[in-house]
Amino acid sequence: MSRKPLKPGHVRTEGSEDAAGGKSPTGTQTLLRGLTLLEQVAQGVCDVKGLSERLGMPRSTTHRVLSNLVAEGYLHHVPYQGYTLGYKLIYLGTRAREQRPLAQLARPFLEKLADFCGDTIHLGQIEGPHVLYLDKLSGQRGLEMRSRIGQRMPLASTGVGRALMLGMTEERWREVYDEAVLLRERTASDRPPLPQWPEYLAKMRDYRQRGWVMEFEENEIGIRCVGAPVRDVNGEVVAAVSIASASFHMPEARMFELGPVVAATAHSISRALGEAPRELSSLPVSLRK
Repeated sequence: MSRKPLKPGHVRTEGSEDAAGGKSPTGTQTLLRGLTLLEQVAQGVCDVKGLSERLGMPRSTTHRVLSNLVAEGYLHHVPYQGYTLGYKLIYLGTRAREQRPLAQLARPFLEKLADFCGDTIHLGQIEGPHVLYLDKLSGQRGLEMRSRIGQRMPLASTGVGRALMLGMTEERWREVYDEAVLLRERTASDRPPLPQWPEYLAKMRDYRQRGWVMEFEENEIGIRCVGAPVRDVNGEVVAAVSIASASFHMPEARMFELGPVVAATAHSISRALGEAPRELSSLPVSLRK
């Protein structure tokens, strides 16, 4: 028997049909529905009607799953306002960060960098074709940007992502570049497009020579950043650091000034991870240790 195609945003799992089909969902299906509901609430969808439409479930089924999540502390319900993430997710999020020692080890260096430049600082790791943000220190200029700890964004269009790409082959560069282009097309993004591949490749080769990267509003309109890779004891790129700010605070001349600065912080974190020391004599004294 053929299966009907899903509408965008609908969830399909192995097992029986949903409540509208007269069957109870399997344990796997229920779990995936619950997790998808949590993700949608995290993205700001907070009412039963909206959540039901996003998942393609009857409202009665959606309400039942939501009630169970509230009872277990994963969601919180505010009468007449909707659902928010619950206390148990705060606990789990804290534990998840504690179990990633890199973020703890890097935090003092990130704080020093933030004090030095006054801009927003990011720490990220690779997760497939994306960068996963492990830490974020908001800048001192009153500017808020859309990046969040635990959020994923395309490697090829972010400063911290491009810094992570410095540890990849050029063949892998093309793969993550194509992923970013396709994502932009699917989401009808209003962000400036990435440069054509030959220009992008030339820039990445130049960044590899320098040891740090630049990004000119390709991820978020009005935001520029510079980034540098963090390496482990084997010299492999395991994370990256970036400095981000509004374009009027980040003219290209300042980006060239901050490139060696963010590289100094990345080198310091790398040394804490066991990488052999590098020559940092041209970098700010306050960031060499």
